[in-house]
Amino acid sequence: MTVQQNINYNRIAEAIHYIRANFKEQPNLDDIAGKVHLSPFHFQRLFSEWAGTTPKKFLQYISLEYAKKLLKESQATLFEAAFETGLSGTSRLHDLFIKLEGMTPAEYKNGGECLSINYSFAESPFGNLLVASTLKGICYMAFYDDEAAALVSLHAMFPRAAHHQRLDLIQQNALFIFRNDWTKLNEIKLHLKGTDFQIKVWETLLKIPMGRLTAYNNIARHINKPQASRAVGTAIGSNPVAFLIPCHRVIQSTGEIGGYMWGPNRKAAIIGWEAAITEL
Repeated sequence: MTVQQNINYNRIAEAIHYIRANFKEQPNLDDIAGKVHLSPFHFQRLFSEWAGTTPKKFLQYISLEYAKKLLKESQATLFEAAFETGLSGTSRLHDLFIKLEGMTPAEYKNGGECLSINYSFAESPFGNLLVASTLKGICYMAFYDDEAAALVSLHAMFPRAAHHQRLDLIQQNALFIFRNDWTKLNEIKLHLKGTDFQIKVWETLLKIPMGRLTAYNNIARHINKPQASRAVGTAIGSNPVAFLIPCHRVIQSTGEIGGYMWGPNRKAAIIGWEAAITEL
């Protein structure tokens, strides 16, 4: 990001934090703009450029009542619903173009010593990203605030792999996901280290359409483990691929946004942004 883009991103993040913390008071445009030291006009324009909607609409999208409404709608049909695929890219189910393959024991044996991993740094609407890939697909993608710490996390996951700072076509194609136009998006392949249970949970997350939400217990029921909500939560929390595997679309059954490995404000930002672009 440029210096100005970084300033703008931090302002939007601060505004989202303020909106979430003060939702019950329904802050108006002047209140929110003042919190980030901008005029209402400038803030409205900046926010709309970033989120594709007004602060007032965004406030609705991350509200408790809106989340409860989506949860209620999703309980019976979320994973079985048929969605049109020939019109808008945002109406496509993730699992139509994101394919997940689990690593074999040999591939991650001894800390991944037989793996060659390319990695690069990228930008997104929600902050900086570290994205990494093997010859088979994306193996890691994470938002970061500190570049060095992000690299430490990647190396900790595959300590004996051969790591190369190199942007490849697999990474480039995956990053197209952040564009509103998905018509040129090729199939994204993921190559992940995980237990059979984790892989099953992550595959289920891929079936949650953009702009929709579900709860942990719904995921547990879908994989025929209705008593395993806590284990499901643990598997979701260990998701190694931010955004592509949409763990941000899983919230608490009460409608509260809940935790997120890369920060609850970022989770709220993604939920609001997806709700905005799917209503276009």
